[in-house]
Amino acid sequence: MEFFRIDFLSFHLSDLIDILIVSFIIYRLLALMKGTRAAQMVTGLVLIFIIAFVSFWFQLQGLSWLFTNLATVGFIVLVIVFQPELRSMLAQMGHSRLFQYFIKVEERKSLKEVTRAAVRLSELRYGGLVVIEKGVGLKNYIETGKKLNAELSAEVITTLFTPYTPLHDGAIIIAGEMISSAACTLPLTQNPRYRKLYGMRHKAAIGITEVSDAVAVVVSEETGEISITYKGYMEKGINRDDFPHRLAEYLKR
Repeated sequence: MEFFRIDFLSFHLSDLIDILIVSFIIYRLLALMKGTRAAQMVTGLVLIFIIAFVSFWFQLQGLSWLFTNLATVGFIVLVIVFQPELRSMLAQMGHSRLFQYFIKVEERKSLKEVTRAAVRLSELRYGGLVVIEKGVGLKNYIETGKKLNAELSAEVITTLFTPYTPLHDGAIIIAGEMISSAACTLPLTQNPRYRKLYGMRHKAAIGITEVSDAVAVVVSEETGEISITYKGYMEKGINRDDFPHRLAEYLKR
């Protein structure tokens, strides 16, 4: 279907669809980079492209030679530099609502045990970090800790986070209905918004949800405050009575 024609140029329905898709992709990329270090790096890249354009326009031989040679390895360099952001973007694409229609997510029978554990840790003022795996596998992070494959229970979680026990540092990762691993090391968030606001446990809780669709429950050792993180967002200060309902909502998303 042709919408209009200007001399030898014509605009068809396929052109409109093409423009809309490209616009959406650019918008999503910018939205994913907002508030991360990638946003500042993109500003630097734009400056480099402007300098390159000026060098070719004014035929500055030295700069033109430099940028021509850099272009041959530029794509590989960009992939290496933006590795965390690309990994996060691909993970978020994988668990978007569009794909969730084709992926059957297992119902969480572990809700009760995690709720009991979080409330008990809050009462005892024990710091804790529990990560619940969903659609995106967490094998790389499971392997950083001590593999347990233990039956999930609130008592086991509370015991693992008891201060001065061998496995109380790090995170517990729940896969299916089992405690897969304890004392796991998680990636810390790179979002400047959280750099000075939270401790290492909270940063790790946010970080793991930036690179996966997992739900992380974190209990503050200082205040006993219970928080839930999902997709890089943290909901703080959840009331103990409201916690099971809030956790159920995040697990269904």
